[in-house]
Amino acid sequence: MEEYLVLFSGIFFIAFLLPVRARKYFGMLGWTGMVLFLFAEIPYYFSINNFLYPLIAVLSVPFLAFTVKYLNRENLRVMQLTTAASVAFLIYAPFAFTPLGDWLISVVVGQVVWLLDAFGYPTSLYAWNTVIRNGFRVEIILACTGIQAIAIMLGVAAAVKTTLRQKVAAFLMVVPTIYILNLIRNTAVIIAYTEQWFPYFPEIAGNGEYGYESFFWAHNVFAELLALVLLVAIAYGLFRLIPELARFATELFALYLNEVRDFTGRKKTPPSPPSEKD
Repeated sequence: MEEYLVLFSGIFFIAFLLPVRARKYFGMLGWTGMVLFLFAEIPYYFSINNFLYPLIAVLSVPFLAFTVKYLNRENLRVMQLTTAASVAFLIYAPFAFTPLGDWLISVVVGQVVWLLDAFGYPTSLYAWNTVIRNGFRVEIILACTGIQAIAIMLGVAAAVKTTLRQKVAAFLMVVPTIYILNLIRNTAVIIAYTEQWFPYFPEIAGNGEYGYESFFWAHNVFAELLALVLLVAIAYGLFRLIPELARFATELFALYLNEVRDFTGRKKTPPSPPSEKD
């Protein structure tokens, strides 16, 4: 089901890039599919004691309502936000729905195994995409390759008009940085799990599987926090490289913040912002 929701969302996001009058409705359907996907994933994230993404799913409902509202008005910044999502899906789709995904996973597995050996933690393959060490197995899936983060950040960079120099610089800032640091992240998580570095608080970190607590803290907590810091740092770099992108982010944040304040009764609804046609 989840794969079909991603496909549904991706088709309409990519259709949004077409210069047709109905593109705003394609954007609405794309965002709707993404929100449905987040809710469909909630049972999985609960099964691994990850509460961040279920929270994101809940928060995505008002986000969807506000986004549909401003897409209908063809608000410039929300249209640009949807362009960013569409470009991200355009980059991600070949890896999600073709053999390119398995190829990328195999490349990452090989490089992670090499790094583990280099750091003095030799491991072996349990399956083509699964490493095993000290009896603990870790499966490398597409989400472990960094392609989602790369696609998202390249999509963000594509939200506004840029020069060729800015495009090349943004690519070099995003792709090698995320890819290399993601390899290090995978390596660190595997070491922490197979060495049982964090066997703490099993009542909140355990799932009944022996040793899972170390994976929980390494993967669901520390790695997620570090990834967040990394993405913020890359976003800051993109804002410095592309000043219009910084203005886009600032105005978009203000737009949604005003909606939240208006919804909670803390501020009157501001004047309608300019549309893409203005």
